[in-house]
Amino acid sequence: MRALYVTPGKADSLRLVDDAPEPAPDEGEVLVEAVAVGICGTDGEILGGDYGEPPPGRDTLVLGHESLGRVIEDPSGATRPGDLVAGIVRRPDPVPCRYCAAGEWDMCTNGRYTECGIKGVDGFARQRWRVPAEYAVPLRPELGLAGVLLEPTSVVAKAWDHVDRIGARGFWAPQRVLVTGAGPIGLLAALLSVQRGLETHVLARGTSGPKPELARRLSATYHAVPVEELDFDPDVIIECTGAPPVVREVFNKLAPNGIGCLTGINASAHHTELDLNELNRCLVLKNNVIFGTVNANRRHWRQAADALARADHDWLMGLITHRYGLDDYQRAYAEQGGIKTVIEF
Repeated sequence: MRALYVTPGKADSLRLVDDAPEPAPDEGEVLVEAVAVGICGTDGEILGGDYGEPPPGRDTLVLGHESLGRVIEDPSGATRPGDLVAGIVRRPDPVPCRYCAAGEWDMCTNGRYTECGIKGVDGFARQRWRVPAEYAVPLRPELGLAGVLLEPTSVVAKAWDHVDRIGARGFWAPQRVLVTGAGPIGLLAALLSVQRGLETHVLARGTSGPKPELARRLSATYHAVPVEELDFDPDVIIECTGAPPVVREVFNKLAPNGIGCLTGINASAHHTELDLNELNRCLVLKNNVIFGTVNANRRHWRQAADALARADHDWLMGLITHRYGLDDYQRAYAEQGGIKTVIEF
C-alpha cells in the first residue's frame, strides 16, 4: 500500500512510501479505499516541522486530514460497500473531559484529543484507511470529488451553529453578513450564509482569478477594499483570514447586537496594536459578541454534509483549482496559488 509519511518536528520530511502497512483493524471496523485528500495550511505547518505529533511509539505520521473515500467493508452495517464517506478528524480524549464525554470533542478542555493526520493518529493520505463507524460520515454519491470539501465545510458549519446559538440570547433577525477572506473556508462560509437566505458580502484582496467569480455565482457581493471602507455594518462577520489588521477592523465594523466569529490564525510575526478601550466600548455599548472557533464535532459534520448536498455541484468543483495524482505529491504540497488543492488516488 502507498502512503505519504512525515516525521513531525522535522522540516521537509514528506515522502511517499510504496510498502506501507495496511491499516490495523483497531483503527476502526470500516475499511475505506481512498479517493482523495485535500491540502490546507495545517499540512504546511506540519511539513515545516512546526506542528504535528506521531502515534505513540513511532516517530512518523501518515499525513492528510481532509479525506474522501469509498467503503470497502463495514461489518457494522452503518454504511455499504461503495458508499462515499469522509472520516471525522478529531477523536475525544481518553479521560475524557466533560466536553468530550458529551460528544463535544471540538471543545476539549485538557488537550488530550487526537486528530487524524495531525496529532497522534495516522491520517488519510494512503490508499486504504480505517475508521470507526461513528466517525464515518456518508456523503451523497453525486458529490463525487467535491466530497473532499466536507472537512473545511464542517469548520464553518460549526461557526454558523455557534452564531445561531449566540443569537438566540434574545430577538435575533440578522440580515447582512460579511465574510473576510475568499479561501476555501471563506467561500464555504459564504455558501452557508447564502443558504440561510442572508445578504452576503465577501471581502478579499484579489480582483482577478476565480474567487470574485465564485462569490458572484453565489449571488454574494465581492469587495476588494479595506474593511473600514465598506459602506455598511454587518450583523454577522465570519473572519477567515487571521490577518491582525483585518481582525482589528472586524471589531469596529459590527452592527449593534452583532456577532463576529474568528476562524483564522496567522503564523506571521506581524503585530497590530489594539485599542482595548475602544474594543470594550464596541462590545459593551453595542451588545456585540466576538468569539473564536476551531474544529467540529459530529453534529457539524452532518450539517456540513447537508450543506454540500444542497449546493450547486459545479460551484463546489470550482473551489478545487488544482488536482494532482499521488506521484505528483511534491508539486501538490508546494502549490501556492488557487483555492483548494487535492491529491487523487
